[in-house]
Parts: sequence; C-alpha cells; structure tokens
Amino acid sequence: MNLNKILKRSVFLMFVISLGTLVSCQPDEFGTGNGNGLTDTNIDASFSVTPVTGEVNTYLLSAQTKGVILSKWDIGDGQYTGKFTEKISLPDAGTYTISHTAVGIGGATATTTEEIVVATSDPQKGNLVQGGTFATTADQAKWTVLNLSANGAAYWSYADNSATIHSPGGWAQEGIYQAIDIVKDKEYTIDMLVSCPSGSDETWFEVYAGKSTPVAGVEYKDNKVMGLSTWDGCAKSAFSGRLSAVGCVKNDVTKTVSNVVKFDTTGKIYLLIRSGGNTFTPDGIKISKVELRGK
Repeated sequence: MNLNKILKRSVFLMFVISLGTLVSCQPDEFGTGNGNGLTDTNIDASFSVTPVTGEVNTYLLSAQTKGVILSKWDIGDGQYTGKFTEKISLPDAGTYTISHTAVGIGGATATTTEEIVVATSDPQKGNLVQGGTFATTADQAKWTVLNLSANGAAYWSYADNSATIHSPGGWAQEGIYQAIDIVKDKEYTIDMLVSCPSGSDETWFEVYAGKSTPVAGVEYKDNKVMGLSTWDGCAKSAFSGRLSAVGCVKNDVTKTVSNVVKFDTTGKIYLLIRSGGNTFTPDGIKISKVELRGK
C-alpha cells in the first residue's frame, strides 16, 4: 500500500471517530431532567397495609418496588427514610394518615397516602408519660426542671405543643424529668419527636431512665437509654423525626443504639432528659410526644 492510500485511510478513520463522538455527546431528547435520559418521572408510590397476625395494633406497610430506589414514610410524626417494608405499631385509638414517598432514578418522587383506623387502644402499650405533648400548663407542670447551669444560662421553654432546650454554649446544660411507676422485668420503649433546623458542635441530648433521685446541680448519669451526640455523629446538622430513628447514642445496658429498657424491681424510676454543649445550636432542640410504653 503506497503512502497516499495510507494517508487517505487515516483521514477517513479520524472522520468516523469524530462523527461518533459528536453523536454520543448529543442530549437524549426523549429523556427528562438535564437531557441525560436518567430521570424516571413515572413513579408508583402505592403501598399496602396489612395487620400483623397475633400482634395488637401492629401493621405491615409494603411498598411496590418497581422503578423505586428509596422509600420515605410518615406515620404522623414526620418523614423518615425507611425500608420498602415497614412494621409499625399504633398503640392508641384514632385515625392515622400514613404517607409514602417513593424516590425513583434521577431523584423524581411521588407520594401516596392511606388511612388506618385503630378502633381500640392497646392496654399493654399505653403511654405512661404524663404531659408528653406539653400542650397545656397542666401538661408542663408534670415535668420538674433539673437546674444544672449557673444563673439559668441554659433553660427549657414551652410553646406550640413542645418543649425546647436552649443553651448559650460554654457547656451550659439543663434537664427536665418526671417520676414513672414501672413493673419488674417488663420491657418498655422510650421515644419522642426531636427536631432542630440547624446543627451544633460538642453538644449532647441524652435520655435517662434511672432509679436514683435527680439532684439540682448534679449531672444525672443513671441508666442512659438514648440520645443525640455530635461526638457520635448526629446533631451536627439539621434533624427531625423520632429520636429512635435520628439518634446515635448507645444504650448503657445493650451497648447498642436502642430505646428498650427493663428494670429488676417494681417501683419508681425517673425519666430524665438532659441537654447542653459547648457550641449549641441557636435554634434550640425541640421535643414533643414523649412516650414510655410497654413493649
């Protein structure tokens, strides 16, 4: 093959390669989003609700999974990321609106809701906490303030059916608590709604269920159950949801992130919430719907 033919063939090959590159870089006009064809807007967020046999007021939420990469649920306490199949307990009588948001490829979402009507409360799982919604002055009076910071630098305030812990930082902290009667060897779960629109640094929010009586000016450390801690990796940025879902503090007994407690004697324990920090969020940490229930 002479030099002239070789040069012609080389030019032709370069043209074909360039043309292929040009075509591959063109946007997919049949796609959505930024023209890459990777966003699916036809998302099916439907799900079924099935009562769990042998368990009172317990339901299985099962989302369809075709074309869905992530499920977000809201059972009335705020949205959280869960599994395609979620087992939920609704111990109190009432009508609940369950919301499921399905996330598809490319981030497109769709939402579906279903209602669950609970006719009768579960007598074994009644909430033992009094005033857990902080809705009225009578509710708020069920809680005792544990003074831990000098001159009230850190403090709790009540508004909008919630309680909020405020701290100027510098390790100022404050607690609230109430006494609750429990039964020996019975398992209980503790939970509450927690939220904050901004993060903190060197900050803790801890929940205790101890037998020792709280003393003003003394940090309570009897049987830590759950909480938030920037050292453990949560509360560094905004959060909202059940403490059992967004918390990261390990249970003193189980050494895992767990909201289950059990006691070796029948009698009185103290449900205590203690929070503070060095660089505390200026928005405060808000809580509501505080619960201690039989499991």
